[in-house]
Amino acid sequence: MDTKALHKISYGLYIIGAAKGQKFNAQIANTVIQVCSAPPTISVCLNKGNLTHEFIQDSRAFTVSILAQDTPLDFIGKFGFKSGRETDKLRGINFRIGQTGAPIVLDNALAYMEANVISEADAGTHTIFLAELVAAETLMEGEPITYAYYQQVKRGSTPKAAPSYIEKKREVNKMAKYECTVCGYVYDPEIGDPESDIPPGTPFENLPDDWVCPVCGAGKGEFERM
Repeated sequence: MDTKALHKISYGLYIIGAAKGQKFNAQIANTVIQVCSAPPTISVCLNKGNLTHEFIQDSRAFTVSILAQDTPLDFIGKFGFKSGRETDKLRGINFRIGQTGAPIVLDNALAYMEANVISEADAGTHTIFLAELVAAETLMEGEPITYAYYQQVKRGSTPKAAPSYIEKKREVNKMAKYECTVCGYVYDPEIGDPESDIPPGTPFENLPDDWVCPVCGAGKGEFERM
């Protein structure tokens, strides 16, 4: 069976917010889908080991923030590669408490939804939460980020068919790529790290000593040559 076929399924990238009493948490997820329109119902599938999963099971509610395509890497990494058990992921983040009591992340969000859980299904290591919308709002216009875009552009792998890839390849002369062992981010010297003002053509060895992974914040020592 060719499981790579699963990679062709289209996904978005969202922040799921939840509350447990007076505690709040949020995480990145790519599994939000609309189930039906009358009544408007969505689902999300979350790992049972995640703190957000625990909060949703307790409160029976969650929020979804739909991220814009230009969302910074470090913002995604804050919610995707850090645990709410070890850090307050909402510290310094613009959010508000919705009518469900769950936090709604507003930074980099095109729109948000709030939903109350109406049922759940066991999916082994994950739980599928089925929920009915109770509120939704468009915050700004823009293109939503997809998981495919995040993998290809945000994590540093320009599609090889792109003219820019071919042109830069001639200029850079096959400098090595390095992969973060924490989150999988790939530093490609042909692309550099625009968000950290690292220009294309900068070898990994020439990166500043204090440079960190733009996704999870790991230092250069956590990278391995590919």
